[in-house]
Amino acid sequence: MLEACSLTCIKRDRSLFEGLSLVVNSGELLYLRGPNGAGKTSLLRILTGLSDADAGQVKYDGSNIKEIKAHYYAALFYLGHKTGNNNSLSALDNLSFWLLQHGVSVTQDKLYDALARVGLVGLEDVPVRYLSAGQQRRVALARLWLKPAKVWILDEPFTALDVKGIALLEQTMKSHVDKGGIVLTTSHQPLSDLAGAHRVFDLEYRF
Repeated sequence: MLEACSLTCIKRDRSLFEGLSLVVNSGELLYLRGPNGAGKTSLLRILTGLSDADAGQVKYDGSNIKEIKAHYYAALFYLGHKTGNNNSLSALDNLSFWLLQHGVSVTQDKLYDALARVGLVGLEDVPVRYLSAGQQRRVALARLWLKPAKVWILDEPFTALDVKGIALLEQTMKSHVDKGGIVLTTSHQPLSDLAGAHRVFDLEYRF
């Protein structure tokens, strides 16, 4: 269970949200919805531990994430607005480096399989800077098949993806939830039936 407890976030003397609480249980997909400036990205960064709330705390399985950092980060997969790719490296090298950073070991076959799943067969050794924006996003999304994380926090994951890419990601999120995983995602477009049952949490813009 991932829990936000009475979170407050203030940016540039403006309160994005105050006393915000939510719970995402195992086997649940939560769609975080709201206009630009409502604080969606700020909330996700707080939930990942990348940013601190001005008040409140985040809990995972009943414990403050600050007190169980190693355990929580091992269970977490986060994809932000930016892909986190090194444009000078190939898709294969990007994934290998990312896995090293996260202390995850997989076989070379599994690396190729992950890239095949996202439609990058034949492009594994091409420097990322030569790939399209959608293909670069697919390189980042291939990590979903490589790290055994229970909690997925995805910030606008459909950016630059085509119809097939969006369908693949929605089906993957559903599969993860069906296996007891947790998914919290933002998107400028509603989730389709491919994503399965999900709950919507609305953030309002505050002037």
